[in-house]
Amino acid sequence: MTQHNSSSPKADFKAYLGSTLFYIYVVFSTPIVGLAVLSAFFLPFSVRYKIADIWINYLLYMLKLCCGLTHEVEGLENVPKGQAAIIMSKHQSAWETIALRQIISPQTAVLKKSLLQIPFGGWALATLKPIAIDRSNQKEALKMLLDQGIERLQEGLCVLIFPEGTRVAPGAYKKFNAGGAMLASKSGFPVIPLAHNAGEFWPRNSFLKYPGVIKVKIGPVISTQNKGTKEINAETEEWISQAMKKISAERD
Repeated sequence: MTQHNSSSPKADFKAYLGSTLFYIYVVFSTPIVGLAVLSAFFLPFSVRYKIADIWINYLLYMLKLCCGLTHEVEGLENVPKGQAAIIMSKHQSAWETIALRQIISPQTAVLKKSLLQIPFGGWALATLKPIAIDRSNQKEALKMLLDQGIERLQEGLCVLIFPEGTRVAPGAYKKFNAGGAMLASKSGFPVIPLAHNAGEFWPRNSFLKYPGVIKVKIGPVISTQNKGTKEINAETEEWISQAMKKISAERD
């Protein structure tokens, strides 16, 4: 059951204007950056990654300028230095698919294969070592997640996974899928649990973005050595659940 936040932001003229300006920026900047990344196809991966990073920096700046939306991070010291890990994150919004790349880097993400077909942006994304899965074929998707996930981790990239599988509205609950925990169990790489409330300011499937401060909490690394999928998932889900309650209490 979804619990509606009583302090939901108001859809006023300023919210519509800011969201419109931000949308215009995204529409015009994406093809430019997409072409820049594609033109760097024959250069090292680090170069393409840096180009994408610059775009995301400006995107977050424009989000603040146009919509008054920023974020605060707690627990960044928990991210291991120079070690890859599986980031298991709450999924409420499109915000985290962009911003988390700047918070924990370098990383790649598990995403829908269809996203790579989007002109310019999707084409550029395809050069950044994503783990693109076809959800219509669950068996093949899991195999790709495990094979490519381990490969990316061994290359030194963190792997961002949304274990809920889809965006879930604030206050709603969806059981974690096993894929991320299975990757952690099989690879032996640790899990970084991450909670946030981005959906309260950038709701799923919404054009409007509202002013405020998104709270991001990063938990202590969860060791996966000699642990099974169920144990890893339960430990991760419990930490994220408790962190979400703290975020909610801090906002009330």
